[in-house]
Amino acid sequence: MTKLTKKITRTKLMYRLMLSFFAIMVLLMIILSISFIDVTNRSMYRDTWRQLRQDSDSLIQDSIRYDPVEHDFKGFATPELETNARLLAHQDVHFAIYDTSQQQVFTSNGFTPTITAANWVKLKKGQTVYIKLTTPRVSKKVSRTSLPRMTVILRPYRVKKKLVAVVAIATFVSSLEENMHEIKLNLLVALFFAGVLTIIASYIFSRSVTIRINRLRNLTYQVTKGNYNVRLRIMGNDEIGDLARSFNQMTASLQNSQAEIHRQEERRRQFMANAAHEMRTPLTTINGILEGLQYDVIPEEDKKHSIELMQNETKRLIRLVNDNLNYEKIRTNQISMDRKLFDAAAVLHNLKEQLTKKASAKGDQIDLAVADGLLVYADYDHFVQIMFNIIQNAIQFTKNGRIHVRGKQVARGTEFVIQDDGIGMTPDQLDNIWERYYKADKSRMNTKYGESGLGLAIVHQLVNLHNGKITVKSKIGVGSTFTVFFPNSDEVLPKDHDGDEN
Repeated sequence: MTKLTKKITRTKLMYRLMLSFFAIMVLLMIILSISFIDVTNRSMYRDTWRQLRQDSDSLIQDSIRYDPVEHDFKGFATPELETNARLLAHQDVHFAIYDTSQQQVFTSNGFTPTITAANWVKLKKGQTVYIKLTTPRVSKKVSRTSLPRMTVILRPYRVKKKLVAVVAIATFVSSLEENMHEIKLNLLVALFFAGVLTIIASYIFSRSVTIRINRLRNLTYQVTKGNYNVRLRIMGNDEIGDLARSFNQMTASLQNSQAEIHRQEERRRQFMANAAHEMRTPLTTINGILEGLQYDVIPEEDKKHSIELMQNETKRLIRLVNDNLNYEKIRTNQISMDRKLFDAAAVLHNLKEQLTKKASAKGDQIDLAVADGLLVYADYDHFVQIMFNIIQNAIQFTKNGRIHVRGKQVARGTEFVIQDDGIGMTPDQLDNIWERYYKADKSRMNTKYGESGLGLAIVHQLVNLHNGKITVKSKIGVGSTFTVFFPNSDEVLPKDHDGDEN
């Protein structure tokens, strides 16, 4: 994707966001404006009708003739009506009075509205009728407009609950329309400035969104180039912020995966080098003896020893190959596990008898402190393999010392401790003892200090298959202590379980 294409894509996104935001805001302003105009219009008419009602009530009170003796309606006083007509005319208000026979009694300035039969029915019931817009006949004296439009109310008046007159009073709506026109004009100006502000706000908002997306896009491009050491600055708790968190988690995971790949590759190279070294030594020995036998350079009295040496080296190669095969089977969980309860004390006593000769050759002594009948839940053969390898490892790295083997029941399982006072290990060596072909002292790569370096790696994998835990503590020149814990059931223990829980 070229820079121009990327720029066009970013621009389109920004404009789409701006357009969406602008359309929403304009639509909202239009709805509010229409609602405001409608409410204002109805409010203006209500105020006008209220004023007309007051004017109608005032002129009736001023002009009605009432007989206080007979308590009866006697008509209207024409002078008062004419006076009120002149006064209201200055306010563009006109009226007409009708009697109960629907005959016009008085009109101001020739105002003669038409009252329909339906409106007369309402008036006789005492209801006031409101007519929003009408074009009644007016005299030529009225010069407001050639086609005047008016708003009219028809108001009934009663004496002793008897309808005596109806007042039709009206005013021109031109003044109302002028006010409404001014309001609309002001709204248009407000809409214009609001639209400008909306465009500015939508640009700022859209720009902020596209900037954050562009940062994410740029970092994603770096990830595709293999740079996983990138992080996106998180701004806000919105969806883009969540996306940034997910992106950071992804790059961290990729970085860890890349580091693990490099680590595994280094282990693979180390494994190949160690395997080649371990196999080359016995193969070189065997080849040298065979060449000596071929050219008859080995004395007759040494041939038997040479053949025994070849046999030992061949057996060593077989053990090395078998250890590798066993390790791979254990690592890939291709072995069967038959866990059950059995007497661990009996097993450890048998191992002590088997390894006593090897320990004596090093000047070592095995001390066993295990209660009779100590039960452990494990696979019998693999338990023997685990304990044999650890004790043998202690013998190999201890000279003229003691190997202490202890076992006891603890909460949720059985714990075994194998402690020696041998050469010990550094912290760096402790971190690598579970690796294949790793030897704590690389200057001692001979059978005296272990054949293949696979023993502890196999032990570690077997303990994991038991859902157990193995730990080691060591100090140079002081010795090492291995602690192995086997749980009482098939449950998987937490990683921080130490086996000493009470």
